[in-house]
Amino acid sequence: MGPGAKAPLISKNPNVLGGLPVFAGTRVPVRALFQYLEAGDTLEEFLENFPNVRREQAIAVIEAAEATLLA
Repeated sequence: MGPGAKAPLISKNPNVLGGLPVFAGTRVPVRALFQYLEAGDTLEEFLENFPNVRREQAIAVIEAAEATLLA
C-alpha cells in the first residue's frame, strides 16, 4: 500500500466463514457488530468481546454504512 492508501475495512474470502464479510485481518463477522448494536449493546461491549477488532475499524465500518444509507 502506498502513502495515503487506506487499509481495507472488510474482507470476504470463501475460505473464511464461508465468505461472510469479516473485519479485515480477523475472523469476526461484520454483522456481529450490527447485531450487538441492534440488541442495545454498546460499541465498548462489542470491542470487549471481540478484541481482534480495533475501535478504528468498527467506527469506520459504522461510518461507511451510514454514508451508504445516506447517499
